[in-house]
Amino acid sequence: MEIIPEGIKKSTWNKALDYIAMSDEPLPYLLMDKDIIREKVCQIGRTIRNAKVFYAVKANPDIEVCRFVAEMGIGFEIASEGELRILTELGVAPERIITSNPIKTFRFMAEAVAYGVNYFAYDSKAEVDKMARYSPGANVYVRLVVPNEGSEWPLSKKFGVEIEEAAQLLIYAKDKGLNPVGITFHVGSQCNNPYNWQSAVDKARELWETAEAQGIRLRMLNIGGGYPIRYTKNVFEIEAIEKKIDKALRRCFPEDVEIFIEPGRSVVGDSGVFVGTVIGKAKRGDEDWLYIDVGVFNGLMESVGGIKYNYIVGSRGEAKTWTVCGPSCDSMDVIDKEAEFPEPEVGNRILIPSAGAYTISYASEFNGFSIPKAILI
Repeated sequence: MEIIPEGIKKSTWNKALDYIAMSDEPLPYLLMDKDIIREKVCQIGRTIRNAKVFYAVKANPDIEVCRFVAEMGIGFEIASEGELRILTELGVAPERIITSNPIKTFRFMAEAVAYGVNYFAYDSKAEVDKMARYSPGANVYVRLVVPNEGSEWPLSKKFGVEIEEAAQLLIYAKDKGLNPVGITFHVGSQCNNPYNWQSAVDKARELWETAEAQGIRLRMLNIGGGYPIRYTKNVFEIEAIEKKIDKALRRCFPEDVEIFIEPGRSVVGDSGVFVGTVIGKAKRGDEDWLYIDVGVFNGLMESVGGIKYNYIVGSRGEAKTWTVCGPSCDSMDVIDKEAEFPEPEVGNRILIPSAGAYTISYASEFNGFSIPKAILI
């Protein structure tokens, strides 16, 4: 009887093993299961009324991944001219692109407007002035700060404003010749607290009513991303989260409100499997250290922020607790200090599932190590 390792789907596991067996691609590389991506794209937004989905390119900007997502007809959320150029190369229509970065570079604004992008987020007067200069008459939406408790990657401190200031910014945008159309928020990345969305919707409704009382009729609510994936522990399913979101939306907003969703991690995270090599072992005091050829700097940066991965090795030996490190000579290149799995041999392959999001997009060639190639399977 075949034993499927924890944390990976049987179909993905079999496809990964087939690719590894048949390919001579240099390691490490990132395998991306197309079936998982397709499944997630079809699932997200399905149970939310009037939902439009925009894939957050930052999660995995590989051009072949973006091409595959584009073929399914959904939109894209971008934050830079680099991400825009990926979509222009693919011929994605500007009507399918929004940007929810509240602080945009001048170059990005110029290129986005020239391409025809017409939806921009903001959370300051300075940004309104910039948008009025570069994109007069554009559709704009203000970012509201909301609770991020229960998210492994909080996003509430760098961006967003409270209700009173947000209302003033909507008026200011209108006075500057822009078209304020909505509100956006983000509950935090890898959020496993469905009540964050409920409280955020309640807060957005209060702003909506405040704006309406001041003569500004909004039509769109952007609920951001944040849907979690399974790394080493169970999370709420997308369907369960969206049922709670839709219930809150139906209670708080008119039937014709447009709902924008910006999933990133939840589209590509589960589909990815890093395939690497064990390149060294050492005993340091009473700790067992394992060195692999993909680390913090060339793919697993989120481990620094607390994301925990599973590790799959071919060994059937006794399980040990490992400090897992990447290949660079920097002491920050420590991926996990309490990873448990059987002892592999130097030269063995090591597989890391749930690695499709925020891996190659964070990766650099620090210390001369290559960024792993993303391969659709």
